[in-house]
Amino acid sequence: MSMWIALAIVLGVTILCSAVGFKKFVYFLSIGYGFAIAGGGIAIFVMALACGWNNELVWLSAIQMALFVLYGARLSGFLLAREIKSASYKKTMKEAVGEKKIPIFVSITVWIVVALLYTMQVSPMLFRHMFGYEDIILPLVGAGISALGLILETVADFQKSAQKKANPNMVATKGLYRMCRCPNYLGEILFWVGVFVGGISSYDDAFKWIIAVLALVCIIYIMFNGAQRLEKRQMKRYGDDPEYNEYANKTPIIIPLIPLYHLSKKEGGDKDVDPS
Repeated sequence: MSMWIALAIVLGVTILCSAVGFKKFVYFLSIGYGFAIAGGGIAIFVMALACGWNNELVWLSAIQMALFVLYGARLSGFLLAREIKSASYKKTMKEAVGEKKIPIFVSITVWIVVALLYTMQVSPMLFRHMFGYEDIILPLVGAGISALGLILETVADFQKSAQKKANPNMVATKGLYRMCRCPNYLGEILFWVGVFVGGISSYDDAFKWIIAVLALVCIIYIMFNGAQRLEKRQMKRYGDDPEYNEYANKTPIIIPLIPLYHLSKKEGGDKDVDPS
């Protein structure tokens, strides 16, 4: 099997898994995202077994697949649960997407673009096992970083839900949120840094480097952009609250210990619903 056929198979799986976005447009970037990452990891593992790519490292590809499956299950499961239980989250998503029907050509374009991104994100696992790289140090280091990121964002999501339930009129400020204001985004970045690190020794040509680096850069950009948009919504709702301002002005927004506290300027406007 050639690399292009293998990538096409993974792309086909991510396209299929993210098609849930046709039910609701935002699902292309949320629930469909989780499905696609889990499906992509499973597809690579199955191909590795069927084609004998694993050699004696079946356990390593199983670990990498498990991380993708756990990532997808956590993300899609959490988002589904939040959407079902949280009326404010439903309202925020409706406002974000708008009431207009999304043109079908726009939906199809977004569907294909995000599926390509999801394929690029899981490609380091494909590169490693398809071409028979047998080193285990970097893959294990990468898996450890990814596991740390997964734990971080999972705990952060639960802590945020608990704090918002106890005090709906304030952002989460305790637990991991003392470290930075968006520890869930930090966990997301760490997860994909781990995936990137795990594949480094398999990037033996420009194409593989471009795919892996581009996927990581896209994720980091998306996380910082998401943090910026979240901060704007929070400023509209809590901008006049001294407690919020004190917290926001002394707590890094994503990266702990780095004094980057704000990604947007305070703006006036109507109150908005905080989806956090």
